[in-house]
Amino acid sequence: MPVNYLSVEKLSKSFNEKVLFENLTFGLEQGQKAALIGVNGCGKSTLLNIISGKDTPDTGGVSFQKDLIVKYLDQSPDLSAYKTILDSIFDSSHPEAVVLKKYSQLAELENPSEKQQEELQDVFTEMDSLNAWNYEHRAKEILGKLGIKDLNRDINNLSGGQKKRIALARVLIDKPDLLILDEPTNHLDLEIIEWLEDYLSTANLSILMVTHDRYFLDRVTNEIIEIADGQLHKFKGNYGNYLEQKAEREEMQQVSKDKARNLMKKELDWMRRQPKARGTKAKYRIEAFHDTKEKATVNLAKGELEIKVSGSRQGKKIIELEKISKSYGDVKIFEDFSYVFKRGEKLGLVGKNGTGKSTFLNVLTGKMAADSGNLDKGINTKFGYYTQDEFPVKENQKVIDVVKEVAEVITLDDGSVVTASQLLNLFLFPPASQYSFVSKLSGGEKRRLQLLRVLMSNPNFLILDEPTNDLDIVTLNILEEYLQNFSGCLILVSHDRYFMDKLVDHLFILDETPEIKDFPGNYTDYRLQVEDEKADNTKSGKESKSDKKQETKKEPGKKLNFNEQKEFNNLEAELKKLEAQKTELIQKLNSGSTDHSELAKWSSEIEKITETVDEKELKWLELSERA
Repeated sequence: MPVNYLSVEKLSKSFNEKVLFENLTFGLEQGQKAALIGVNGCGKSTLLNIISGKDTPDTGGVSFQKDLIVKYLDQSPDLSAYKTILDSIFDSSHPEAVVLKKYSQLAELENPSEKQQEELQDVFTEMDSLNAWNYEHRAKEILGKLGIKDLNRDINNLSGGQKKRIALARVLIDKPDLLILDEPTNHLDLEIIEWLEDYLSTANLSILMVTHDRYFLDRVTNEIIEIADGQLHKFKGNYGNYLEQKAEREEMQQVSKDKARNLMKKELDWMRRQPKARGTKAKYRIEAFHDTKEKATVNLAKGELEIKVSGSRQGKKIIELEKISKSYGDVKIFEDFSYVFKRGEKLGLVGKNGTGKSTFLNVLTGKMAADSGNLDKGINTKFGYYTQDEFPVKENQKVIDVVKEVAEVITLDDGSVVTASQLLNLFLFPPASQYSFVSKLSGGEKRRLQLLRVLMSNPNFLILDEPTNDLDIVTLNILEEYLQNFSGCLILVSHDRYFMDKLVDHLFILDETPEIKDFPGNYTDYRLQVEDEKADNTKSGKESKSDKKQETKKEPGKKLNFNEQKEFNNLEAELKKLEAQKTELIQKLNSGSTDHSELAKWSSEIEKITETVDEKELKWLELSERA
């Protein structure tokens, strides 16, 4: 019988006169990986804060199974209480963490005193008795995957993304039974998101999270819990299953009729067409989006008005780049890059933090001068630049006034005119909230308001830097529909792979080299190519080692003995078999099964197989050196 980890009983919460939710009751069982979804302002983060103990409900209560290890990742983690990364990572009640912190501090001393050497020896003994070396191995593995290296760095000197990774490491290292996550993918690099996705989908733990990342939802969760009108609606399975069940429910209820139904079906159809990661060869070109070019409109307010924000007319010349270069000191960000932008093209800008994405955009928009080369901007080209941080409004401003600062009225592309109030209503700000202060808006509502201001300026060249942070899935669907039919140019920087895949037709790849590469396909195409290349390199490496084995005379005493040679010959076949077993189990996890004891069992088996694969790969490498 499944073990109940979390019980939420008759929970209610209001802010001022706004009721977020009322009499919410649900539970979370062992092996269950559930996600809360709903429009911005419905109370998702508030609910997580109540469950984690950071906030209190108006009525109702929350309880956990006795002795359960529960960890919470806040959307914006506060690490101000710690001086260094080391202090934050090993601030844990786990005895292994306490002794490991002592060990790390003593081991890094350059010239330890005799007393410190004795202390280090005592710590060694304590670590042996607690078997803390396994804890250290797990900590180093997680820290390495998250790109956290120098543990003595000052917390105050870190970026928001770096702090998010440290906070993530903190909650993973202690191997919690239940993990509560609020927007875990925000501010993370794409590679780290993909690692986290793999880790959580196979880990033997229960999860309750809020995220707008639909690939992440689809590949990690086995239940979707939707908050709508203050009530909960449960959907078994992953995000794909949710779309299917949601579409069926809306058909039966005839809610929003054709527009809402078609939107949901369109998203479901698109999702089903996507190649599964690691499951097929990259085609290096767009094939999945031909149907998105058909004429469509966006409905923001249940069929009352259609939004078609007019963009300024583009001229023949948009932007032409000729051998532009930019450096910081001796570090070349990009060099001799040339490109001619064409009407209607939509591209994604991909690269790790620090590779120069923001620098490139600042040069493109004229905020920063290139060191050399020529940038020729068309006379009719008008930028709309949506950034991560800039939101030039005051907290004591009313929502309606924020919009009126840009324009009292706006002309749509069909020639019709709407007022600021009507436009806000279309962007899911009903009349009652338009005269509220900005300070009362949720993070997602503020982002939506910021986006509206950008679109109101009628740009014909949109640059969106992480537009999906804090936005709900409903808003993302609306934004995607608008951008698919946007007639101007679009540059998109986003960690949301689903969002990027759905919109872009090619990528600019920025890496550690000064060359900007133009890739003809979406992000999934690119990742498949990278994985294919890695697989080919691995194969070539094995073949190279095999050739070297045949050509090189072995040193006496280093040849494999009979048993070792037999083991070496069997390892590759064993690894293939284990990977096949793992793939089968992952498919079972994502099947939509409601049997949480089975889910926990499969998750545990995946974790064991992963550990076995790691061990056997290390053994293969060890033996191959002597073969």
